Amino acid sequence: MQTPSAIILAAGVGRRLGEAHDGPKILLEFGGRTLLARHLEALDRHGVGRVSITIGYQHALIEAEVARLGWSERVRFVHNPDFRQGSLVSLSVQGNALRAGGPVLLMDGDVLYDPRMIGALLAAPGENVLLLDRDIEPGDEPVKICFRGETIVDFRKKPEHAHDRHGESVGFFRFSAATATALADRARALVAAGRTGLEYEEAIRDLILAEPARFAARDITDLPWIEIDFEADVARARNEILPQLSAA
Repeated sequence: MQTPSAIILAAGVGRRLGEAHDGPKILLEFGGRTLLARHLEALDRHGVGRVSITIGYQHALIEAEVARLGWSERVRFVHNPDFRQGSLVSLSVQGNALRAGGPVLLMDGDVLYDPRMIGALLAAPGENVLLLDRDIEPGDEPVKICFRGETIVDFRKKPEHAHDRHGESVGFFRFSAATATALADRARALVAAGRTGLEYEEAIRDLILAEPARFAARDITDLPWIEIDFEADVARARNEILPQLSAA
């Protein structure tokens, strides 16, 4: 398989963190390294050297961190001036990267994770792959990957379709060139229709529901990770997840 490029979504304000952090979430530090540094190191370790980052809120700080890390020649920034709207807009501005003609990794910027997850995503069989954690937290916050048998039948925080089982989406995806192009088209269409308040997962969901046979999930339940949305997540990341990464 051709080595994918990567898209990282990092434009949001992160208002739910409260006083825990007042800058872009991707610049949160764990063990002396920002989430951004950890993303780039993990991608580089697995041979992914072309990265496009959606930026918006306090974007100059992210640009400065990329320069400090020595990645300026390998990172392309795409500005989302409407970063206070839903994350769908942050995906839609990445149309050129999605249509570049090769496979694409799409990643949330606010995740602390074991770098082996990138290897699992790259090596998983299937045209398009989502990462799945079976140990899902209860409630409406996690985005759920829902199955009937081995077929993905829904992908949403509040699923609408009947299913046998579900797990949590990590927020990391691998798309073929054709699906990446279709995703760019779908995101653009939703934004053009005025549905800018949607989360970007809705565009992916539409593609899954249209052609479920083209999508598969890779189980990474045994690997430590956390999406950082709330102040309590920062504490758990430092106290529970980071020690597991240091020992890996």
